[in-house]
Amino acid sequence: MGFYGVSMAHCIRPPLSQGPECEVITMCVRRLNPLLVLLVLAYAGLAHADGPVVGSEAPNFKLQDQNGAWHELKAYRGKWLALYFYPQDQLPSSTEVARDFSYNFPAFREAGATVVGISVDDVASHKKFATKNDLPFRILADPGKQTARAYGVLKSYPGAMELAKRDTFLIDPEGRVVKHYTDIEPKGHAALVLGEMKALSKKAE
Repeated sequence: MGFYGVSMAHCIRPPLSQGPECEVITMCVRRLNPLLVLLVLAYAGLAHADGPVVGSEAPNFKLQDQNGAWHELKAYRGKWLALYFYPQDQLPSSTEVARDFSYNFPAFREAGATVVGISVDDVASHKKFATKNDLPFRILADPGKQTARAYGVLKSYPGAMELAKRDTFLIDPEGRVVKHYTDIEPKGHAALVLGEMKALSKKAE
């Protein structure tokens, strides 16, 4: 039985590049009974409503970061923002993306931009994840899933869970979405976003 064209056997020991689908399957195999795994494989991947289109205003949010402080999108007006969504704190791909953005964070800051991550995990989970990986930027908790839904990145896994897809939105200083990266590959993604942000910023001058 397939899952987005990926077999369960192929996903038992997935490399990072195979994406969150395999990682979720692996997690289900470890935690859930076989019947429920089959249900997940058969029906997983139901997407919610589409999010903002390129050129439109990015949906606002009000969420807590890993330290419990509240943040709203409007507070980032006046600077470029790389807003990336990821499935869960404990997934290997989530760690790789976070470390990739961490490595490039000084360059984002030097360019007058910032980075914010969002998943549906809670504040306590984010705190552990941020501390373990020494993250220099904020990751926001969206346990109510309203923000993931508003951005069109919430994916349903019936009988198991709802998680955010691995998507990134590049938002300009006016609060508009100028790039939407879908189903990203962790390695090199932050550098790609940074490079395109710099190009767009220079073009706007």
